[in-house]
Amino acid sequence: MTAATIVGVLAAAGTYLVLQRGLVRMALGFVLLGHAANVLLVVSGGIHRRGVPIEGETVGRAADPLPQAFTLTAIVIGFGMTAFLLALAVRAQRDLGDDDLEGKS
Repeated sequence: MTAATIVGVLAAAGTYLVLQRGLVRMALGFVLLGHAANVLLVVSGGIHRRGVPIEGETVGRAADPLPQAFTLTAIVIGFGMTAFLLALAVRAQRDLGDDDLEGKS
């Protein structure tokens, strides 16, 4: 329940910020949406403690590595997208005077 609440709050705040007019707010919205996706991927692998997989016999099941690999990939993609959007915001600030793109041509 707690992980679902965290995903919901991050997704709602990210969606709100993506719908704003400024590029910096939009970039922060994409960051929050990326964090929501990462939490969802980690939760899909299970959030309960598991046994140690190397020492003798395993007490519990080993952790599923696939959601962890997807999460690492999503983190790298999110970092690249954030860097691109912030560079775009800096360029818009320099060329247009502000990062508000509404009504600009």
